[in-house]
Amino acid sequence: MCAPAAADELTALARPDIGGSGVTDRGKGLVLTLDLSQPVPYRVYTLDAPPRLVTDFREVDWGGADAAELIATDRVRAARAGAVRPGWSRLVLELDGPYALHSAEMPRIPATGRARLTVRLRPTDRESFAAAAPKPAAALRGLPEAEPLPPPPRRQDGVRPLRVVLDPGHGGIDPGAERAGLREADLMLTFARELAEALIRAGHAPVLTREGDRFVPLETRIDIARAARADVFVSLHADALAEGHATGATVYTLSETASDRASALLAERHDRDALLAGVDLTDQDDEIATVLMDLARTESVPRTDRLAEAIVAGLRAHIGRMHKRPRLSAAFSVLKSPDIPSVLIELGFLSSEEDRRNLVSPEWRARAAAGIVEALELWAAEDAAETGLLRR
Repeated sequence: MCAPAAADELTALARPDIGGSGVTDRGKGLVLTLDLSQPVPYRVYTLDAPPRLVTDFREVDWGGADAAELIATDRVRAARAGAVRPGWSRLVLELDGPYALHSAEMPRIPATGRARLTVRLRPTDRESFAAAAPKPAAALRGLPEAEPLPPPPRRQDGVRPLRVVLDPGHGGIDPGAERAGLREADLMLTFARELAEALIRAGHAPVLTREGDRFVPLETRIDIARAARADVFVSLHADALAEGHATGATVYTLSETASDRASALLAERHDRDALLAGVDLTDQDDEIATVLMDLARTESVPRTDRLAEAIVAGLRAHIGRMHKRPRLSAAFSVLKSPDIPSVLIELGFLSSEEDRRNLVSPEWRARAAAGIVEALELWAAEDAAETGLLRR
């Protein structure tokens, strides 16, 4: 079930604590708990013939750990764990019958930085279990009927309200940056609500990716934007530096090559936060999908660049001083929708006393919101004019 791989294929970001883990009975069901030295991406699924629970992990080193020691119930017949490909390992539990996945979560334990995966299974019938298990790729002669899809969203042309998805970063188990009693997640939700109100007053249609203090995975944030048929996606953040000093707002666009090392590290931190809920951030795109997304980006990238420039100009006009390099790029996963112009705004740094004062100031936030609304309207007018030219 688990092919061997050389030890150096793993970077050993996390290790399991078998002593604090186990598979136990829970009524008629089962519960797997697995303590890890830190959160990692994971995915959980079942396989049939024989019934198995499979959990894949990004960067968990099982060296020296005996998965069989997890078993504390007669309902699990065997347990195996090991590397399956570079950077990925797998835990397989052979079950005594069919069980349905009820829930899976991996919260971080704040006091230690460690994580605990908890997977709950409920008994089910064999037919339902077999239907839930992943199937091999269909042969060409046995392809299913094509899935009906809604028509692609029409590019905004200025005759309807602008649909703006606002993404207050972090939330729930992921507070984001924290300094002086302030949490990035709270500050960005407050600002997103205020910005949404400003957009509504201007006649536009904002949608928030989260309405309260809850965790929303990166992929889900993009899904929300697509479901809303967004014209624009704006992610809102306020980072903190562990060392050095930086201050002022910055506007980021997507680029596989970061503008500088600091931008690359920032993207890594933001994406790593999504691992708290077990989001699989690995690139699973096939060659055709990659080509199609690249084609979509030939149109969206210039539009996104103009959007970023407009927001920099709008913020500068309303709040004054910005970061010394207000326009940067990096590989933020949350910006990867190929056909929605998307930007990430770092409104400031919680590691800067001046920026903290700004972020808690209703007057400063109102000016920042006004700058962003003005920028979106100017961009939308220019973008709509270009839409008309493209149609002709």
